[in-house]
Amino acid sequence: MKGVRFLQIKPSASIRQNYNEVAMLCKQTKEPVYLTKNGEGDLVVMDIDTFTRREKMLQLRETLVAVEEDRLAGLSGYTLDELENILSTTIKEAAKKSGI
Repeated sequence: MKGVRFLQIKPSASIRQNYNEVAMLCKQTKEPVYLTKNGEGDLVVMDIDTFTRREKMLQLRETLVAVEEDRLAGLSGYTLDELENILSTTIKEAAKKSGI
């Protein structure tokens, strides 16, 4: 089923006793593994690629929310045509300065 996520829950001792198994589970599923201590949630472990991807996605979402908040507050931005003109002018000016 697409979109259905199954939580991987392991006792915290498994990270000490079965590090390779937990690491492989993280890499294969691309999902975090939740570790418990005395039956309570304690830590979340994930492979570095999944963590990096999630961090980048969070940064993008934060940027999009900030842009949307600015739009709702009435702050103006640029149209694609305006942005293209600004970039084109900037590139031409930089080329002139560098003698290209």
